[in-house]
Amino acid sequence: MKKAFLNHIKSQKNYAQHTLKAYQNDLDFLEVYLKDTFETELEYADSDMLRSWLVDMAEGHYARSTIQRKVSAAKSFYNFLNYREIIQSNPAKLIKVPGKEKKLPVFLTERQTGLLTSDEQFPDDFTGLRDRLIVELLYQTGMRRAELVGLKNQDINHAGGSVKITGKGNKQRIIPLNKNLLLLVNKYTSLKNDVCSQNTTDSFFVTRKGEAIYSKLVYRVVNHYLQQVSTATKKSPHVLRHTFATHMLNNGADINAVKEILGHSSLAATQVYTHNTIDKIKSIYKQAHPRA
Repeated sequence: MKKAFLNHIKSQKNYAQHTLKAYQNDLDFLEVYLKDTFETELEYADSDMLRSWLVDMAEGHYARSTIQRKVSAAKSFYNFLNYREIIQSNPAKLIKVPGKEKKLPVFLTERQTGLLTSDEQFPDDFTGLRDRLIVELLYQTGMRRAELVGLKNQDINHAGGSVKITGKGNKQRIIPLNKNLLLLVNKYTSLKNDVCSQNTTDSFFVTRKGEAIYSKLVYRVVNHYLQQVSTATKKSPHVLRHTFATHMLNNGADINAVKEILGHSSLAATQVYTHNTIDKIKSIYKQAHPRA
């Protein structure tokens, strides 16, 4: 019946040749397992046999995406047999396929961020000061790249030491600026007024010509400086947002407060950053508990 199924999906479903080959390989794989383990044919498998197959793949360290594909092929095959009334029900129907692995966010260590924001990293001119402030604001506030590009002069509260950020859905949030960051903001603002005398935009961050900065420029700036301190493949502005959230939680910040600062609409989006905190707790537990 395997051949009939493959002919069916080729003629009725119009599947591409590489897809047909993948289905055949996956069913061949299952067929060998059933014969070797249970001495039964592909058509006679039951749900317990298929669950055993699933466990065997998981213990064999197959990628979850591979397991998902193989189980999907099995479900399609047994659906076909059920439709043809060769079997009474699909034994793979209730098999729970493992979810996709969640990729942990890339972030810098505290040592790396110290190197990233050190004085010697940046040229001593307007562009160097602006680029340093870009990096510092992204790391110290956790704002998104688009939010930084959209900052206006009036969003900076110099007297109150805070910045107003307009996020997704035009939702606004206020984030405090520490003393050193505020000094850097004031220094940049003063130099901008001197260097960019022809500045006509109300954008807070500008080019040397006085024009508003743009998203690709911010990416290039951050990517350049991250290359100096990190070997990670990903070197985008979002890495600094991940770093901000991870460092905040590692140092005891309340997760609800971090959620508000990041501008997340739900706590679930913030919880991805607790991964490193949990690792830290495990490490402390192993070191300190006598039964660990």
